[in-house]
Amino acid sequence: LRMFQVKLIVTGDDFGYCPRRNQGIVECFLAGAVSNVSLLVNGSAAANAAELARRYNIPIGLHANLSEGSPVCEVLKTNSSLLNEDGFFHGKLGFRTALSKGLLNMSEVKQELKAQVELFRELTGHLPPHMDGHQHVHVLPEVRHVFAEVLQEYGIEYTRVPIEPGLHNCDWIAPSLMDFYLGVEEDSLNTVDVFTRHGIRWPDIYIGLSTMGKNMSVDTIWSAIDTAIAEFTNKAPTQPTPQRRTVTIELMVHPGYPSVPPVGGCGEGPDDFSQSWERLHELQTLVKPELQSHYKSRNIQLCSFKDL
Repeated sequence: LRMFQVKLIVTGDDFGYCPRRNQGIVECFLAGAVSNVSLLVNGSAAANAAELARRYNIPIGLHANLSEGSPVCEVLKTNSSLLNEDGFFHGKLGFRTALSKGLLNMSEVKQELKAQVELFRELTGHLPPHMDGHQHVHVLPEVRHVFAEVLQEYGIEYTRVPIEPGLHNCDWIAPSLMDFYLGVEEDSLNTVDVFTRHGIRWPDIYIGLSTMGKNMSVDTIWSAIDTAIAEFTNKAPTQPTPQRRTVTIELMVHPGYPSVPPVGGCGEGPDDFSQSWERLHELQTLVKPELQSHYKSRNIQLCSFKDL
């Protein structure tokens, strides 16, 4: 392990979802527990989030959203394949169903993704250094091609590819959730070539599915990091030179104070996960001093995408 210098990006997802989520993420950032954030530009508190990122100098990227709430592109708000009969996005599973039935217009997907990049730039004053997908929509069939084109057009270098080492051995994950995660993993494996062809990069290692919500603890984070680094070093070619190799890891987290309806969400009000105690549990776990001291003792450096 000492041949490897580890750079860890701890990304707080769903920044902009509601004021209480923003507050929790900022507290984590100020405590040195989160080093990067991903903004939902259609979130009800997106403008507030962008202002907080400016005020505290928080590295911020775009959490592209095609599944929850309302589109930001005016043209698509009334009549588009991305909307259900209630006039909102189809939802985490609904989006996948509509896609598999061939009901989604990919030019509308592209239009909405570009509108979200433009709104991000309007809110923050810069393009996102990284862009990933809310509920992992960016690695889905067809969508992955459009997503890659948009990143290439804007020169956005980094994304997230949610393939988590050791996921299959996590017996604490509920079977229904595990099925969803394994679907995400399969889609991600099929996305690698597409993103590579478009010159898009991502960290060496992704962690975050096995450590979400109530499953997060100092131990689960540590064993996930250790498992991932061990697997990565086994695969890495041994170098004859004594130079140190840098391993980059992204840990996806969702800290915050629970949303209190009707405030929050992306147009429809907050969902169950956002209102649950699990968000607060993540916040409380991430700021634990023993987690921080563990990073230090293992020479793990927290950073953001622009530090890679």
